[in-house]
Amino acid sequence: MFMAVESTLPTPVRTPASEKDAKALQFIEEMTKNVDSVQERVLREILGRNAETEYLKRFSLNGATDRETFKSRIPVVTYEDIQPEIQRIANGDKSPIFSVHPISEFLTSSGTSAGERKLMPTIHEELDRRQLLYSLLMPVMNLYVPGLDKGKGLYFLFVKAETKTPGGLLARPVLTSYYNSDHFKTRPYDPFNVYTSPNEAILCVDSFQSMYAQMLCGLIMRDEVRRVGAVFASGLLRAIHFLQNNWKQLAHDIATGTLNPKITDAPVRECMRKILKPNPELAQLVTIECYEENWECIIKRIWPRTKYLDVIVTGAMAQYIPTLEYYSGCLPMACTMYASSECYFGLNLNPMCKPSEVTYTIMPNMAYFEFLPHGSSTSCLVDLADVEVSKEYELILTTYAGLCRYRVGDILRVTGFHNAAPQFRFIRRKNVLLSIESDKTDEAELQNAIENASLLLKEFNTSVVEYTSYADTKQIPGHYVIYWELLVKDSAIAPADDVLNRCCLQMEESLNSVYRQSRVADNSIGPLEIRVVENGTFEELMDYAISRGASINQYKVPRCVSFTPIMELLNSRVVSKHFSPDLPHWTPERRR
Repeated sequence: MFMAVESTLPTPVRTPASEKDAKALQFIEEMTKNVDSVQERVLREILGRNAETEYLKRFSLNGATDRETFKSRIPVVTYEDIQPEIQRIANGDKSPIFSVHPISEFLTSSGTSAGERKLMPTIHEELDRRQLLYSLLMPVMNLYVPGLDKGKGLYFLFVKAETKTPGGLLARPVLTSYYNSDHFKTRPYDPFNVYTSPNEAILCVDSFQSMYAQMLCGLIMRDEVRRVGAVFASGLLRAIHFLQNNWKQLAHDIATGTLNPKITDAPVRECMRKILKPNPELAQLVTIECYEENWECIIKRIWPRTKYLDVIVTGAMAQYIPTLEYYSGCLPMACTMYASSECYFGLNLNPMCKPSEVTYTIMPNMAYFEFLPHGSSTSCLVDLADVEVSKEYELILTTYAGLCRYRVGDILRVTGFHNAAPQFRFIRRKNVLLSIESDKTDEAELQNAIENASLLLKEFNTSVVEYTSYADTKQIPGHYVIYWELLVKDSAIAPADDVLNRCCLQMEESLNSVYRQSRVADNSIGPLEIRVVENGTFEELMDYAISRGASINQYKVPRCVSFTPIMELLNSRVVSKHFSPDLPHWTPERRR
């Protein structure tokens, strides 16, 4: 049953910015007050419309639309369970396998969480649901940040070249699908949601030309910028590094009013012709700010009216927070929504909270949601309205496009409620990252170990800006290898070898007791190793992933690697190696 818990939302600083905002906020209130009835209606609609599909018929649902029958007959599944049916659709089977509505395209996963990219079938009307969630973001943000209608957003948004399945269906990332849709391209003017980047720049499939044009527009319109963002924190950092590498040419273009000849995309050149005019004064400012080696606060220095950064910094993205604080001068970081290729889930009703306090309120109209208590069997699923505060759950999804009781793989923790709607903190992806023997280290645990070890670098004005890992089992015993890219802000006091060796030990002290027992008592795991790589290595890693089909919008650095070309790239950039100098602390647990 729903347990009333006081919402942690602060009082908004202002009233709705417009009548349109007021209607959007009222919609949020209605949905979150009637969670269970909305969920019941959503499931009834999904099962009713898809009653004649092959998948539902297979489990003898016989037209039933109630929860009890649905839960008793439809199994909980993973992607591998339904991959044969997905492959049939990809090969051209147009029969109603999952949905009576035609599958309009496949939405691909980022391909970095678990091997090859997954194909998620979707239907055209899902665009309406995604657009609906997008339409709620700014009305919420306007409650906390005034004046956003007086300027523009500098967002670095990208598309990927589309591919087709053997049956002729498009297969592309969800954001590529959205940016190419009329919902985005012909969106009505909204003074609270104006971008510096023209559509032509966003829709250019060449990532260099797209980034160059978007950065150039952001510089030209610097006085109008009120917020700076990208999808993930890593994407915004990539934009900053791009500026570091290309500011001279960008300043030249601004000074002369001529466009870099490397920009050959015709629509981009045409739109930039209308925007780019000679401005020697602005070019000089860009030169002065970018010429210095010190890039601290560079975002505020170049875009001084920026009120916040709009980036995802939860989960694995949390490790970018110190670097973003360095470049932005500690601007607030807003995580506005929670979404995936399978479904857009919900939004952050307190977007200006600290990154460590981000919670998402799942909107009950987006899909039918169930929750598997972490560590329990699939017979123990609970509904959205029945989750309990402080407990962790794996998200299970049933969509209008036909996914039924699908395990998304996200682990969420309930932090409270807004009205009757639970609020969740994203904890981690379910997959284990590292294992040598009986030890199992997941993403959250590795992230925590990285954070604890990086504290030793603070006094040396150094931080970890990127990392990945590898379970090296070629030697006996095997050991964890952690690749670090460091930001050394003062080379005169850069950390010495012994400091980095202690970082190895600090990481081991932060890992679970099974790992430490394997190190201390069983001798089945060798000392943890940190390999420091050259600056720019992880940008090369991203470039490689993009060249193989990853989406620049959805790309996330893999937190564990094993693919030979990636290993070769990383190892070729190693500048120093460091090992744990001692054993971590471990004592047998007392058993009664």
